[in-house]
Amino acid sequence: TTPWFESYRECFLQSMPASDHEFLNHYVACMLVVSSSEPEPVEQFLKLSQEQHRIQHSSEYLYPKWFIPNTLKYYVLLHDVSTGEEQRADSIYEEMKQRYGTQGCYLLKINSRVSNRGTDEQIPDPWSQYLQKNTIQNQDCYEDCPYTVISSKNTDHLISDGLDSEIKDGLSNNFKTHPLQLDHPSGSLDSTDYMKATASLQDSKKSSSGTPHGACLTLTDHDRIRQFIQEFTFRGLLPHIEKTIRQLNDQLISRKGLSRSLFSATKKWFSGSKVPEKSINELKNTSGLLYPPEAPELQIRKMADLCFLVQHYELAYSCYHTAKKDFLNDQAMLYAAGALEMAAVSAFLQPGAPRPYPAHYMETAIQTYRDICKNMVLAERCVLLSAEILKSQSKYSEAAALLIRLTSEDSDLRSALLLEQAAHCFINMKSPMVRKFAFHMILAGHRFSKAGQKKHALRCYCQAMQVYKGKGWSLAEDHINFTIGRQSFTLRQLDNAVSAFRHILINDSKQPPAQQGAFLREYLYVYKNVTQLSPDGPLPQLPLPYINSSATRVFFGHDRRPAEGEKQAATHVSLDQEYDSESSQQWKELEEQVVSVINKGIIPSNFQPTQFCLNRYSDNSRFPLAVIEEPITVEVSFRNPLKVPLLLTDLSLLWKFQPKDFNAKHDGETKELGTCDNDMIGTEAIAEFLINSEETKVARLKLFPHQTGELHILGVVYNLGTVQGAVTLDGIDPSIGLQTGKFVSNGLSVRGRQDLEIQGPRLNNTKEEKTSIKYGPDRRLDPIITDEMPLLEVFFINFPTGLLCGEIRKAYVEFVNVSKCPLTALKVVSKHPEFFTFGGNTSVLTPLSPSASENCSAYKTVVTDPTSVRTALLSSASSVDFGVGTGGQPEVIHVPLPDAVLLPGASVQLPMWLRGPDEEGVHEINFLFYYESIKRHSKMCHRVLRHTAVICTSRSLHIRATVCRSNALEDEEGRGDNMLVFVDVENINTSETGVKEFHIVQVSSNSKHWKLQKSVNISEDKDTKLASRERAKLCFKAVRCKNSELENYTFADIVFGNEQIISSASPCADFFFQSLSSEFKRMHVQSHTHAPQRAVKQSFDETVRLIQRCSEVDLNIVVLWKAYVVEDNKQLILEGQHHVALNTVGKEAFSFPQKQELPEMVLLKFFRPENTPVPARPTPEQLSNLIKTSLHYPESFNHSFHQKSLCLVPVTLLLSNCSQAVVDVMIDLRHKTTSPEALEIHGSFTWLGQTQYKLQLKSQEVYSLQLKACFVHTGVYNLGTPRVFAKLVDQVTLFETSQQNSMPALIIINNI
Repeated sequence: TTPWFESYRECFLQSMPASDHEFLNHYVACMLVVSSSEPEPVEQFLKLSQEQHRIQHSSEYLYPKWFIPNTLKYYVLLHDVSTGEEQRADSIYEEMKQRYGTQGCYLLKINSRVSNRGTDEQIPDPWSQYLQKNTIQNQDCYEDCPYTVISSKNTDHLISDGLDSEIKDGLSNNFKTHPLQLDHPSGSLDSTDYMKATASLQDSKKSSSGTPHGACLTLTDHDRIRQFIQEFTFRGLLPHIEKTIRQLNDQLISRKGLSRSLFSATKKWFSGSKVPEKSINELKNTSGLLYPPEAPELQIRKMADLCFLVQHYELAYSCYHTAKKDFLNDQAMLYAAGALEMAAVSAFLQPGAPRPYPAHYMETAIQTYRDICKNMVLAERCVLLSAEILKSQSKYSEAAALLIRLTSEDSDLRSALLLEQAAHCFINMKSPMVRKFAFHMILAGHRFSKAGQKKHALRCYCQAMQVYKGKGWSLAEDHINFTIGRQSFTLRQLDNAVSAFRHILINDSKQPPAQQGAFLREYLYVYKNVTQLSPDGPLPQLPLPYINSSATRVFFGHDRRPAEGEKQAATHVSLDQEYDSESSQQWKELEEQVVSVINKGIIPSNFQPTQFCLNRYSDNSRFPLAVIEEPITVEVSFRNPLKVPLLLTDLSLLWKFQPKDFNAKHDGETKELGTCDNDMIGTEAIAEFLINSEETKVARLKLFPHQTGELHILGVVYNLGTVQGAVTLDGIDPSIGLQTGKFVSNGLSVRGRQDLEIQGPRLNNTKEEKTSIKYGPDRRLDPIITDEMPLLEVFFINFPTGLLCGEIRKAYVEFVNVSKCPLTALKVVSKHPEFFTFGGNTSVLTPLSPSASENCSAYKTVVTDPTSVRTALLSSASSVDFGVGTGGQPEVIHVPLPDAVLLPGASVQLPMWLRGPDEEGVHEINFLFYYESIKRHSKMCHRVLRHTAVICTSRSLHIRATVCRSNALEDEEGRGDNMLVFVDVENINTSETGVKEFHIVQVSSNSKHWKLQKSVNISEDKDTKLASRERAKLCFKAVRCKNSELENYTFADIVFGNEQIISSASPCADFFFQSLSSEFKRMHVQSHTHAPQRAVKQSFDETVRLIQRCSEVDLNIVVLWKAYVVEDNKQLILEGQHHVALNTVGKEAFSFPQKQELPEMVLLKFFRPENTPVPARPTPEQLSNLIKTSLHYPESFNHSFHQKSLCLVPVTLLLSNCSQAVVDVMIDLRHKTTSPEALEIHGSFTWLGQTQYKLQLKSQEVYSLQLKACFVHTGVYNLGTPRVFAKLVDQVTLFETSQQNSMPALIIINNI
């Protein structure tokens, strides 16, 4: 139960008026009190006695009602000890005793001490516990004094129930009607009566607890009062009641003697007034007949009530039971209901519970009161009693049903209290019915609200909310929250109201758009009231729209400029790009590469890779660096969960700034500047930002730092409002509302904030972190503003998007310094350095501006003399000029700025040659431009700019080349080392790209050891033209370079056209050297890894190396071509070059690597890597190239066999040592061809003379040996039978192997 319900119940029961059908509220006795200070006390007693008689027996007064005509009068003489004479009081009392008998009167002495408060000990207030339960009838009539004046003299009048008031003019009002008049036409009560009653009860409680009573009473006085009550009860009241019961009992016994029929026949005589005859239907519809006070049926009821009052419940029950039967027989339904009600209560109150509680009696009584008698007050009393009885027996379900049954539309307050009690019954059941509790609390709250009890209504809804919360019943939650919000607002509990409305909006609402719009408007209205109360208070946290904090992105720097005509700005980084972890890693590696080159191969410990855009995937563990005067853009992701649009106005970032000067250090501490000022950070605001229903939309907000220091971005601040006609906007295309200023706010908006709180990544490194849940910091919103730095912008002019493989194109790059400080150390790093070049040291000869080179070749050319066609034109260049072979990283390229510095505002255009990658397809090529400030900074050392070029390449030429030893041992200069180079060029271009044909205009070689000497093709065409899918074969003679030329690379150009392209100049040489750079890298690594090996092994390895070197050839071929392209009815000439690196004699090389077939899946093998990567034994193929042999003989020989039967032919065997070492050679002529096929084709012959020779050939030596062959008849013979063995000097025969010449040396012997 609840305290307010108990107060209500007590108040209700005390306010019950006395009625004619029951006698529990009728007065049994009357106490007459006169003060001893009266001049004639006895006379006053007489007067009071007559007055009581008049009130009781006059038909003028309806109230109070009296139990029996002979009411007990008890006479009390009240003596004030402090003022009156005790003797006089005693003498008057003696007189009273003689007149009224000792049992009918009493002398009560009070006020034994003088009232001086605070001096003596405090005696407790004897009335406090009774005044708390003070009756509240007509409280407003007698608020001033507890006793009322009856006559002009100071007589006091006490009626036992405290129903007293002014007699002269007050009695007529007071005793004729009652606040809960039972004869009310509808039997209902207005809720305002209850409210007044409850309110006055509260007032009386306050007043009674405030003023002390009985301050002049001593403890003896207390005992006297107790004794007086005891005397009155035992000597006066109880004997009187016993006598009355006896009388009533006698009447009943005598009544039982009469026969039933006679009794009913003579009933009309007893009743004193004729009862009109009624049909049975009429009787049922009304409350039945009314008995006069003296009716015998009422006497048994009176007896029952008296027994009940003196707690004689068993006798009371039997009397009520008897009375019930009589009343039901007479169809006196009101009387019967009363008897049933009291019979049930008596049965319950009987000690030892001889019989169970007859709940059906109560139910019948309630039904009769409510339906037949139409008396809701009595029905309510019945329900209250029965509910308490059922609750005491733990029959909560029946109690709840009973309470709910009495709820009706006529009284909201009563219904609310009963529904609340029913709810408490549901929750107190053995298995609590929580949902029923919550549901009935909601109903109670609703009725409290209708009755004007706002606090009670709010409390009920809040209690129900605890049940419904988080159960997924969103519509119920919305309703409860909405009501809580409204009630809280009415009670000015604005914070609660805001909180409740906030809940409606932030949960995923399933309400229709119109309802959501109403909720939102209500919320804004409440919020506006809250903010008006404290306009200077902190900004409130707004619930809408949702912010996805982890999706917040922070971008440092200016927005990217769009392309202007032919000028294309570097792509750099922008917020429109999606994050790609792979490319992000590539950029990081490129930056690390260039930083390590700058720092002589070491990456500094404080190196922090530049991150322009921070998001949920980037590494946000360090404080990011931002540059002063450069904007910081924060992209915030908003989501509108509602089905109505939200309009955010004046949207900007909220920040905190701590100024610091990072350069001025004092005693090792940074000096902090003054307080924060808005001039330090400029904030950009978005005037209007509309988020349509259920839309996710990002806002980009900017800050402009004007001072160095530490910045903390805290959140966003904005006005939240709605759009007029928000619901209708729902069906319209969202883009309509997006134009600024096109939508009209409905005027209701509140300013508030939302914080950006980003949770860092979960830590998972140490064991402790793995076992617990810990999150690292996320510092993307806490940038450090550093001193000014240079800012580079890069533009590309005439930059192509499509190229043929190997095509060379000249473009221009413009570098602009848009900051206020100079930049230096400009470098560019790329994973594909072979794609572009700024030219080597020779590039100054090329035209600088783009306009000067219109329709000109990208190459440096010289017109050739027609006589020099197909012979090599020589030039040389050092690899150092082109930045190759210096041991540095070829990916990091220095940009040749004039004076190496770019001043503020200055711009420089540099030529840039591009070469289409060898593989067809789409290529993404990343350039990272690195630059530094002239001043050194403590925080930021360098800056970078990114550019991604996308090039689409299509197929052009495919080149295969082989090199083999020439059989002709001596060249024109008498040197014995030359080779043939076969170049196979195929046009693999498909005609989609509009290429008509390719012309091979020049073939160049570059090597430190070899050079092309001349073309040995038979064709007379100057140009070699290739249409689609055609193939050309070219053959060239290559000779070894002179020793003096070995320092530099020798370039030999064999020109097929009219112009010689100088292959040793930019850009031809650049791209050649870049293609070589990977080779240099490999050689560099090898030479480092093999250095620290043991000396014993070294000589052995050197030998092997010498043998291997014989078959190696370091010759690179560059094929330069032109392609004729028809595009938009114009003919364009494209040019390009392909490289082939020839390394090994007899091994085919390609212009780009062949695609390897993927091997089938094989089992995994584990092996230990060998310590010596160089094989210990050279292959037979390598050994066969150690010595080159050549037979010189006449192709045909005429001999007259008739004259001489033996034909002797002189043959010269030339031996050439290809290695750099001294070689022992053994020649064996005894070898015979054994295979029968060879014998069939070539006849047999014999060598004459010495059959075995042992020679020693020095490095590169050519030795000539004269031999003789003997033939016996004509035919075709193969002279290639000598076996040649070779081994290096000082080596065992381990390496000795046959030097078999595979080519047959055929001679024809003719007979003449």
